[in-house]
Amino acid sequence: MKKYTHLFFDLDHTLWDFEANARATLIELYSEMELAERGVHDFDLFYRNYLAHNDRLWERYRKGYIPQAELRVKRMWLSLLDFKIADDKLSTRMSERFLEMLPTRNLLFPYTIEILGYLRDRNYQLHLITNGFETVQHSKLRYSGLDKFFGEVITSEGSNSLKPNKEIFEYAFRKTGATAESGIMLGDTLDADIQGAINVGMDQVFVNHTRIEPESIKPTYMVHSLKELEAIFS
Repeated sequence: MKKYTHLFFDLDHTLWDFEANARATLIELYSEMELAERGVHDFDLFYRNYLAHNDRLWERYRKGYIPQAELRVKRMWLSLLDFKIADDKLSTRMSERFLEMLPTRNLLFPYTIEILGYLRDRNYQLHLITNGFETVQHSKLRYSGLDKFFGEVITSEGSNSLKPNKEIFEYAFRKTGATAESGIMLGDTLDADIQGAINVGMDQVFVNHTRIEPESIKPTYMVHSLKELEAIFS
């Protein structure tokens, strides 16, 4: 008998390659908004700065320090400000276009489709728990072809909570009929996915694409590629 019956995946950075999709979208925006002519002289620097600002703002959003709307606009505003461009109208327009375009991208981590098919064929019930926004995340799933694999999609908006808070996991248990014992969380973020699952007594798989060394948080399992999940869920 299988130890786990419900597998809860994170989406961004775990299955859906956020960095690659964000880069493709920002390249398009860079041209569309004529950012080179406005003073953004180095796209690669702009992209790296965007990722850094996005990570810091998501951390503040997860902790409840800033609202969703501030996260969405401020990451663009700060990225432009790095090039001494303080333009509220431009940053707002870029944020709107980015959120229109990004969810239509479909770049996934290697073996994503294959492993989800493998797990589905073995009768695991697959779900998502994501801190992303409701409409955006459902669009990503639809355009990337991942929507057919998942039963329930639990978002921070839909649950009114955020990983690593216990409430989003408890909401997921109620929606799916899973328990901490029958479920397992699979994600790339130690302080959100892994710590959140620990908070509710659920096992975890740290999907460590970037091969960082976990220090204070010790996951139940760790893999460096999605294909390695076959060994855990045989």
